[in-house]
Amino acid sequence: MSPRTPPPPMLWLASASPRRRELLAQIGVAHEVAPADIDETRLPAESPSDYVLRLAREKALRVSSHRPRSAVLAADTAVVLGEEVYGKPQHREHGLAMLACLAGRAHQVLTAVALATPGGVASALSESTVRLRAMSEEERVAYWETGEPQDKAGGYAIQGLGAVFVECLRGSFSGVVGLPLYETAQLLRAAGVPCGLGLPRTR
Repeated sequence: MSPRTPPPPMLWLASASPRRRELLAQIGVAHEVAPADIDETRLPAESPSDYVLRLAREKALRVSSHRPRSAVLAADTAVVLGEEVYGKPQHREHGLAMLACLAGRAHQVLTAVALATPGGVASALSESTVRLRAMSEEERVAYWETGEPQDKAGGYAIQGLGAVFVECLRGSFSGVVGLPLYETAQLLRAAGVPCGLGLPRTR
């Protein structure tokens, strides 16, 4: 009698973001949610890419420490202009100032994704460039008052009302939303987690 194939590991998403849940569902990945609570302070002299990669890995490992036999997926997104990293706005004035800085200029959106499994942790980085059109003060205020920018890195949502300000995008749309699906699928397939079309794992 041939041995049974072990079941794929249960996938936990180390994030409470409904956008990341929707993106995983889009590619047919079953999962449960277990948000990770970590210190997200950027380290001195830490580059933006190292910063998001570290946070994604720390989130995955934090949840994995309580579920060592499962697979844990985590991600972190930052909007970057020069060396300035824009996270979620702390308050109204902060959010309006972010939009003023980003308007009429191109910026980078970095999203790191990490997958922790019993075999270790693997990670990948998605880098995209977004250019927002110029915005009047009235537009920035009106957008803020919709409530949409208040929990978004950089103070805007490309998948929502903020799309009207996006002049061009070079890179990954899903990465800008918060979970780069190409990189995520590669990590999941390599770990044997069912994903998308159900193709066999990569070598």
